[in-house]
Amino acid sequence: MNVHIQTVHFDADSKLIAHVEEKLAKLTQFHDRIIKVDVFLKLDNVVHTIKDKIAEIRVHVPRADFFVKSTSKSFEVSFDEAFESLVNQIKRKKEKLAA
Repeated sequence: MNVHIQTVHFDADSKLIAHVEEKLAKLTQFHDRIIKVDVFLKLDNVVHTIKDKIAEIRVHVPRADFFVKSTSKSFEVSFDEAFESLVNQIKRKKEKLAA
């Protein structure tokens, strides 16, 4: 599994990167043929004083791609919400294939 983490409009600290990598390591429990994972961590409304944190995750597997996006006031919360949604997508796809 090839993991690519990209930050937009800011530099991530090592604690945030470690949190993301720790969560992504659990993806292999849900799908064993993951080729590539792209994570985008972005700041929204950079011009204004209110800054929302956006986490986007794209997972590439043979014959399918999964994409989720979540926004909140913290990168950890955004990423965790997106990760949960991604796991649900993967589980639903596997159930469809099994049926």
